Amino acid sequence: MTDPRYAKLAGLLVDYSTKITRGDVVLLDMIDVPDEFSVELLRAVRKAGGTALIEVRHTRITREIIRGTDEAHAGLVRSLEMARMKKVQAYIAVRGSLNANEASDVPSDRMQLYSKTMRPVIDHRVKKTRWCVLRWPTPSMAQAAGMSTEAFENLYFDVCTMDYRKMARAMEPLHRRMENADRVHLKSPGTDLKFSIKGIGAKMCKGDRNIPDGEVFSCPVRNSIEGTIQFNTPTLYSGTRFDGVRLVFRQGKVVEATSSNTARLNEILDTDAGARYTGEFSLGFNPYIQNPMCDILFDEKIAGSLHLTPGQAYEDCDNGNRSAVHWDMVLIQRPEWGGGEIWFDDELIRKDGLFLPPDLRGLNPDKLR
Repeated sequence: MTDPRYAKLAGLLVDYSTKITRGDVVLLDMIDVPDEFSVELLRAVRKAGGTALIEVRHTRITREIIRGTDEAHAGLVRSLEMARMKKVQAYIAVRGSLNANEASDVPSDRMQLYSKTMRPVIDHRVKKTRWCVLRWPTPSMAQAAGMSTEAFENLYFDVCTMDYRKMARAMEPLHRRMENADRVHLKSPGTDLKFSIKGIGAKMCKGDRNIPDGEVFSCPVRNSIEGTIQFNTPTLYSGTRFDGVRLVFRQGKVVEATSSNTARLNEILDTDAGARYTGEFSLGFNPYIQNPMCDILFDEKIAGSLHLTPGQAYEDCDNGNRSAVHWDMVLIQRPEWGGGEIWFDDELIRKDGLFLPPDLRGLNPDKLR
């Protein structure tokens, strides 16, 4: 029997997140996802009057594809993927994996080549389609979160089917403040970082691009970042886990980078000229996500967190930085994680993970649950 939560989640993705209407063509990109959920998603698209194209992929096969790629192969894949992407109005990707480290032994030069070559397809999807991306709960995700499989599945469906309309209303004051702010100052143990977001703008993430969701992001002015940031959560990139990432910025550029795997960290930051500059700054506040699980779609929305992103800037909040890399790194500022402060133009906006101004308190966990 199909889990009734599958139909609820499929309906949210189709009716709210991507707003499928009659005549829309939708690409469903299903990676290591149960067939039962793929069927529910197909049915939800048809019910809304859309036409579904479906791609079923597996991470073990993708690993082997990238291990043996070259310029001719990657270019061919890009041409085919781009031709299909240009035929659709919406894109929904659901990504599961039994092993989050499946790509850890893919040579870095192959991964960089494939990422760079495929970047135009991602850019077209982001700019030209209504899209939504989410993970699928797996035992490996439960293990990373320190939870049983059943408990993690329950958390997953609570998080992914929460009242995103209510959250959207609550984040509007933060959106206005970030649009109008100039100077940002971050303070935490090991962190003293200053930069400007003047004129960059801000974007609300309210369940219509990623699920789970719950952040408002902007972007540092490209050359404005000065100081040091010490991240306190693990981060995965290209199949490799990094702990204790510490970045030192001068005139917007990462001039020093250390972690549990400093050599690999710097390899990634040397992918291209833009990888050592930043492309995003964001505040996370999903009340159901409390602790990191080494899955960025969850970790970047942790209640009381922020993230800073070496690499590509989004067109929505663009500082002009371009890179094949977009690496969200997360700092939690709740008391049990060491606390911290966020200041906008000399006003204390958030302390120890809780918003202080009256117009922002609706984003605190006790108001959103």
